[in-house]
Parts: sequence; C-alpha cells; structure tokens
Amino acid sequence: MAEALKLWRNAQLATCDDSMRVIERGAMLTRGGRIEWVGAEANLPAAPSGDPYEQHDLGGAWLTPGLIDCHTHLVFAGTRAGEYAQRLRGRSYAEIARSGGGILATMRAVRGASPQELFEASAPRLQALLAEGVTTVEIKSGYGLTLPDEAKMLRTARALEQAYPVTIKTTFLAAHTVPPEFTGRADAYIDTIAKEWLPALHSEGLIDAVDVFCESIGFSVAQSERLFDAAIALKLPVKMHAEQLTNLGGTQMATRHRALSCDHLEYATAADAAALASAGTVAVLLPIAFYCLADDHKPPIAALRAAGTSLAIASDCNPGSAPATSLLLTMSMGTRLFGLTSEEALAGVTRNAARALGLQGERGTLATGQAADFVIWNVGSIEELGYWIGFNPRRTVVRAGRILP
Repeated sequence: MAEALKLWRNAQLATCDDSMRVIERGAMLTRGGRIEWVGAEANLPAAPSGDPYEQHDLGGAWLTPGLIDCHTHLVFAGTRAGEYAQRLRGRSYAEIARSGGGILATMRAVRGASPQELFEASAPRLQALLAEGVTTVEIKSGYGLTLPDEAKMLRTARALEQAYPVTIKTTFLAAHTVPPEFTGRADAYIDTIAKEWLPALHSEGLIDAVDVFCESIGFSVAQSERLFDAAIALKLPVKMHAEQLTNLGGTQMATRHRALSCDHLEYATAADAAALASAGTVAVLLPIAFYCLADDHKPPIAALRAAGTSLAIASDCNPGSAPATSLLLTMSMGTRLFGLTSEEALAGVTRNAARALGLQGERGTLATGQAADFVIWNVGSIEELGYWIGFNPRRTVVRAGRILP
C-alpha cells in the first residue's frame, strides 16, 4: 500500500535554498521519505481524488530542513581533558602533539577499545546531536591508524546509522597523523594507505569520502596529493583539513582536484577563497575548535564572502580540539566569533553542509524531490537558532517523512 500523502500546513518555512527564501504562511506535502510540494498555503494543490491529505497543523511554527553536521570525529574512545588543562597553562596544540599526545593519545584509546565499547562511547554523542534536530552527520576515521582499527571505526559509524534515525556519511582519515609504526616514514605511510588500506576498505563499502590533514604536524601537499590521486582513481570524493595552523598551499591543491570541502581555513588567503569559489569547494568553518585552541587567527570571512565561496559550519566533535556535541552552539559561535550572519549560519548547517558532503541533490533544502527531513522549532524568529546558548528550542524532528518519538 502506498504511503499517505501528508500535509504540513500553517508553518513559516525557511527553505534554505540559494536565495534563503522564507514562506511566511507556508505548507509542504510529503509522501514516504520525499517532499512532493512546497509553497504558500494559498497555492496548495487539491488533494488527489480518493487520497486525502493526512494533515498536520503546525500552528505558525518555524520549519527548517534537518540540520547537517558535516565535519565530526564523533567515533572515538577516551578523552583528552588533561591536554585541555595543559593548553590552559600555555602549551600549544602542536607542542602536545609533538610530545606524543594529541591524535596519538586518542589512537591508543581507540586501539584498546572493543567494537562494542567504541559504539557505546560514541552513541551518547550522536544522541546529543540528534536531540537538536540534526538528521545527517559526517563521521571520520583517523584515530585507529592501522587497517583493522580504521575498519573498526568505520564499521562503528555504519552501526550507529543502523541503530539511530540518522543519515551518516563516512570519511576515511587514516592520513590524520603518522602512527608509531611509521615514525620518520611518512611517505611510506601514505603509500600504505593509498595502495593497501584504501582499496580494501572501499571494497567493503565502508568509505564515502577521503580526507587528509595537510599541515605542518600532518602531511605535506605532495603527500596529500598522492592520496587524493588514489581516491579519485576509485571514484571517491576528497576533502581536506587545510590551513588550520599554517598555510602550506593545501587549499590550492585540493581545489584543483575539485574537493568537496576544505575545512578549518584559519590561515587561508584571498587567493584560497577565490580558488574555493571557482572549484565549487565548500569552506567548512569550525568555530568550536578555534575557540578551544584559543587561536587569534580567524578564517578570512570577508574574502570568502567576496569570492562567493559556499560557507558551512560544523561541530568538529572530537576529544582534542573540539569536545562539543552541539550544532546550535556551533551556530552561535560562528556568528559571534567569525561574524557570520544568522542567514549564513543557517545555510551553513543546511544547504552548504549538504554540499560539503556531496548531498546537495538530496538534503539541506525544503524543495520538491528532497528528503523529507525537517525540524519544527519553538522559536519566534529564525534568528533564535544562533542566539540561544545552552537552550534547545527544537519541538519536533521529522526524518524520512516520519515524526520521531
């Protein structure tokens, strides 16, 4: 039997399309997991004969697409609270990493965790995001740094998608740092990832995209490009942690390879912004990491705007630089710390976040044919989504056309 045609009426619709159109007395029709029509309620098409609408009167509430967290390291074990305390006393993130902490500290915890322990540690973080209206999440590997442990992380991400009402995109980030087994042999490590691990994990269907930490404490532009070439040969999209602590030129290389996104970008330039816009590569900004690392070098927002670069924002949920599980807080920090407008922040967790994951044809806007993932909010104005701190105004989440409990 065909699923009922559902009418969601008497709503203020923030469509989050390219013009950020708002329909003040709007309505939407969904069937199954898809949107069939969006528009002013006055223009609502008549119900098909014998197929009356299942009506939901939203009482004038605001409705947005389901939120998208397009950059997380959500699957991990342990914490790095001690390192946070060290940074409060003046040690830098890079200093801690070079002394064997940082990513390597989480690597040890992940390697020591069973698959079930890793799932149980990660699930509450995912639940916190879902409680705020997040319906799509990207999860990176990169804390295992062996083939079995990277596979364990990616399988955990897939298991979370099976267990919870969420769409999860997995990103392979074995090129996060050089593990102890390859100390002093970064080139050999990149070759191992590109020639052995990447094909093996891709053949299992565990990888949706490939990422690399192109940085002074990560991998060079040349090393990153070798990995990108291997990913693209397998028809996998690429992403990059770029220009976070220094500017190595990673953004320029990534855009030549039509990367889905370049993320962080604190040390990006106007030329980088132009390259991002020209390639259609999304700039993913991570204000919570900026806050936690106490950096004073902000991404070049004015240059990104002037170039017409698509701007997304994400939680960067991770145990080291961004121990956060709130996309609403991310929106607030994006407006306050980086000077984003309320519209830019909302687009950054909907339309542009979808683009950063290659999902622009599926999610991120309220439009015919898009997934029926949306959120109904207890707010008087849409600006409240980036205004409240520590308060969640979510009323109802609908995923694939079904109201979640």
